[in-house]
Amino acid sequence: SEHGAEFDVIHASPPCQAYTGMRRITLSRFGTAPEHPDLIAATRMALRATGRAYVIENVQGSPLYTLIILCGAALGLSHLARHRHFESNVLLFAPPCQHRRNEYTIGVYGSRPDGRRVSYRQHRLCRVANSLEEARDEMGIDWMTWDEITQAVPPVYTEYIGRQLLAARRGQ
Repeated sequence: SEHGAEFDVIHASPPCQAYTGMRRITLSRFGTAPEHPDLIAATRMALRATGRAYVIENVQGSPLYTLIILCGAALGLSHLARHRHFESNVLLFAPPCQHRRNEYTIGVYGSRPDGRRVSYRQHRLCRVANSLEEARDEMGIDWMTWDEITQAVPPVYTEYIGRQLLAARRGQ
């Protein structure tokens, strides 16, 4: 929060590994999983202390006060399986999820792009990206390595929220 007053709006994305489905699967399968920092409460406290507009992004299962959930398909990334939760002190809106039950979705996570099938209750036809190039196409990102892109927020998500934040600022 030391430099918070220098900005009109702050968008934060604390590490998500402590809350991911992959961590829960590892815990249930092996009885243990690596420890990861839980930085959401500290991030929220720092952002609130700035007195500025803020947005925090994270995954399902994180302790956010979720205001909206964004879906890649709803924002033009037609096969991206990457729902992200957003907390904000500014009123935000989200389009409804556009994934169809019988269409495949692509996940961008894990240690390698190997095309393996995964199953979710919501999306029966899901697989991990076959290659870094496919992941880049699905995420709308052309400059990241596999390790980087698995941790990324698609730029279209930030643009979508940013447009709403700009409109809210203009309305002040």
